[in-house]
Amino acid sequence: MVRKILAVFAGVIAASICIWAIETINHLMFPYPEGIKPTDMEEFKAYVQTLPFLGKFMVIIGYAVGALVAGFISTKISKDGKPTAAIICGIVFLVFTIYNMTVLPTPIWFWILGVLVWILVLAGYKLALNKE
Repeated sequence: MVRKILAVFAGVIAASICIWAIETINHLMFPYPEGIKPTDMEEFKAYVQTLPFLGKFMVIIGYAVGALVAGFISTKISKDGKPTAAIICGIVFLVFTIYNMTVLPTPIWFWILGVLVWILVLAGYKLALNKE
């Protein structure tokens, strides 16, 4: 049981690092406007509203990489061959993604991809099972 909990924790941490790295690259490509405070929610909403398609799509790319990594790492650590840890990681991130989409102005395509992308934890799970 402890191994499964650690597997989920490790999957979430590894995915978070991947998402952070890709979003950092995204912020280098599309920097905040001069004088904006990312901690000010209204200013951050305005920034997201004006972000071009690629800026928003990079977030989805980050989620996709995070989902694959979460599924892979959690499955490797749990060592039980079951998708449970990967699915729990996906659910954790799905909840956070839905929260982010409700508080930030995101288009419908972002909602659709933002929800569907977490299915990729199962692809990470399958990759982790591959013995070759």
